[in-house]
Order: sequence, then C-alpha cells, then structure tokens
Amino acid sequence: MMIRIAAICVVFLTAFGASAEHFRVGYAKRDITPEKPTPMWGYGARHDVLSTGVRDPLYAKAIVIDTEEGKIALVGLDIGRAPTAPMMEQIKADVLEQAGVELVMIVGSHTHHGPVIELLDEEGMGKGKFDDAVAYAQSLPGLITAAIVEAAETAQDARIGWGSRYVPMNRNRHSKIEPKPVDDELSVLRFDDLDGNPIVLAVNFAAHPTNLPAELLEFSAEWPGEMMNSVEERMGVPCVFLQGACGDLSCNTTEDTRTIDLFGAALADHVIAIAEEIETGAPATPSVQGRYDSFTTKTRVDFTNPLVPLMFKQGFFPELGEAFLPEVANNEITVLLTTALVNLELAMVGGSGEFFADHAIRLKARSRADKTLFFGYCNGHHMYFPTIEGAAEGGYGADPTVSWVELGTGERMMDTALIHIYRMLGAYDPGMIPQPAGILGSEMPDSALPDGKACGEECSGCELSK
Repeated sequence: MMIRIAAICVVFLTAFGASAEHFRVGYAKRDITPEKPTPMWGYGARHDVLSTGVRDPLYAKAIVIDTEEGKIALVGLDIGRAPTAPMMEQIKADVLEQAGVELVMIVGSHTHHGPVIELLDEEGMGKGKFDDAVAYAQSLPGLITAAIVEAAETAQDARIGWGSRYVPMNRNRHSKIEPKPVDDELSVLRFDDLDGNPIVLAVNFAAHPTNLPAELLEFSAEWPGEMMNSVEERMGVPCVFLQGACGDLSCNTTEDTRTIDLFGAALADHVIAIAEEIETGAPATPSVQGRYDSFTTKTRVDFTNPLVPLMFKQGFFPELGEAFLPEVANNEITVLLTTALVNLELAMVGGSGEFFADHAIRLKARSRADKTLFFGYCNGHHMYFPTIEGAAEGGYGADPTVSWVELGTGERMMDTALIHIYRMLGAYDPGMIPQPAGILGSEMPDSALPDGKACGEECSGCELSK
C-alpha cells in the first residue's frame, strides 16, 4: 500500500489559562442558489441536462467559534459536495485575512439536487458551453467567505451544550452482513447567549438526501433543508445541518415519512426534543485546537488507460470528466482529513468524501472526548471511502469505479484523527509525539520532521501524522 501523509497545515490553538469569559459564537448565512440553469450534481444519468427551476433555495450557513487564541468555522452547504481544492484554498486564505478564522470545516449536505461546481473557465472544461455554471462556481467561494466573515463579526458571548439520541431513520443500503452497520446517532449542538437564549443549532446525522426523483430538475436542499426549515419555524432559531458518514446509508422511510417534507419534519421532531433538553454552560476551558492533513494514495483505477477517462466522460459528461482528471493525475489522489477539538471536550473530524458508516461508528467508540462528531463531504470530495470489509463485499460504493482510494485509506485516516484527538486532550507525553510550535496556521519546526523536510512536503515518516 502506498499512502503518503503530509501535514499540509498545522493549526493548533490551545487556550490553557485563557479567560473563561472568552467564548464567543456567531452565525450567518448566504443564499447560494444558482440564478441561471446549470448542470445538476448527483445523478450521472442526467449527464449535462440543465436545471429547470428552484423547488426550494440553497444556503451556506456558517457558525464561527471564537476563543482567545483563535477561531474555527463550521459551514453547512446545501449542495452535493464540499468546495473543490482551489476553492478551499481561496476560502481559507480569505477568511484568515478578513476575519482571523484559522480552521474551517465546510460540509456539503450531499443533496443530489444541487449544481455542478467543478466546471472551469477553460476549453473543454466548461468554457463556452456552460458559462453560467462556470460563473456560478467562480462566485461560490465568495458567498461562503461572506457567510463566515459575517458570523465572525457578529459573534457574541456564548454558552455551549450538546445532546443525542438514536433514531431509526436511516438504513444501510450496502452491507450483506447482519446486523448491518448503521450510525443512527442524531446529535445536536446548541449555542446560547449568556441568558440561555439560543443563537444557533448544529445537527449531525447520516443519510443520503436522495428522496426526490432524479427526473426532477429543480434545485432543492432535499430532506436536510426541510428539517432545518421545520426546526427554524418551530423554535425560531437558525439550524445548520452537517452531514455524517452516509456513504452506505439511506433514509429509512415509512408511509408517514415518504416525502422529503414529512421526513424532514419527523427528524425535526427529534432535533427539537434533543435541543430542548440540552443544558448549556460556559466552558471551563475555552479553546480550539485543530489541524489539516492530506493523504496521497494510488488510485484503484488506472486513469492512464485512455479508455477509463472516456468511460467517466460518457458516464457523466465530457466537460465534467475533463475537469476532474487533474485530481487523479499519475494514478494518485490526495484526500483530506480535518481534526478539531473545542474546549477540551468536543471533537470533530471531517473527511473529504463519502465514508461508510462503520468509520464513524468506530471513531466515536474509540474516542475519549466527551463528544465526538464525524462529518463527511468535508473540505473536499474524493468519492467513496468504503471500509475494508465493505470493499470485500463489493457493490456500489465499494467498487473501484466510484471508490478510487486505496483500501484501508479510511481506516488510516480515522487512526490519524484519533491520535490527534488524544494528543490534543493531553493524553500523550510530549516526548512521544513531536509538538507543533506557534498558533493555528503556523509551520512546524524542522526539528519535528524527518530528514529536515519543511511542513507541507509529502512525507512518509512524519510522526505527527501517523
């Protein structure tokens, strides 16, 4: 197996001894619905057919957590995936410069009724044929940045709390074993002002938003949008959805929850019940810690074979296929992991693709943080991440045509996240694992890296990333 790990940006913030009063939270949103028809993301059978309208609007919703030593942003997007790698670099640079936000976790809801965002202003990749879609993709980073900046600017003194319950509203659509792995934990983060009035709720659940028919060519936030709308209408508080590890999970509907409106409202019932039971408080140790890691693996598909790119171009459409090919150049693909710890209690892990549920189940079972959440479709999108067992079973989501990463990549990423969480919790002696210097966004000292490599170089032996 060839998996190279690079600590592409070490972003630790610690606040030991920081003022207990400095815990602030802000919220903002932007409408990101395309104004003109574009190709739609999610179903290959649509090919390049353009959208015909808007069933319900799409939003970027941002939460910024601000402590004395730094800020982290959580963003829920009503589109099929997280931003592309160039978009992510632009967003990260802009929010750092404009709002001092050092770490972002941008999570696509995975609705299959959002726009294609990968097309480029280059010949054969969208220019001239899909100029409206190219223009939309160019505008998207600015809209996301604006939401994050406004959330940072409007941050206020806050309290935090969380709760969860297990709800039978998702099912494993892939596994042949019994019992099938299902992460049916519905988690809610609640942020209040100092008087206990809600500022914003964040909801984490795992299920594919694929309940609308593929033939419908209207933009929609799908059931997550209906859930958020229901919560907001009934509680009068903003609600942000952060998708989980739903690579092999679909909605478990009944006759009473068959439509996205009914399913969203039913899930909202649980969200509201959890939120109303949460007791928020000022954190004893307000702090944020976090980091980005990249993993470069060989692809399971030979993209140097000219028939393979041709197959993908025919399966989707030529311009989209041409736009993604640079990500798999030389049969290598670089995937992303984001790990964060808030107040030495709340761990959040994000992976850039469609992770099978067992990844999140095992991560949460092994983590010793008070609360651990997993976000799929986070800070990028690199197709499916089946478990080793899932890949052995085969089937859609586990086969190489849609799962390009080497077998075991998801497991290696979860192990890396666990090491980071335990280190952030102070479980490891500093002598066991080299520690970073400086604040979020700073580079590692060369002494902490093997062979004198500077942070950001691909590295197979960095103890910080194992």
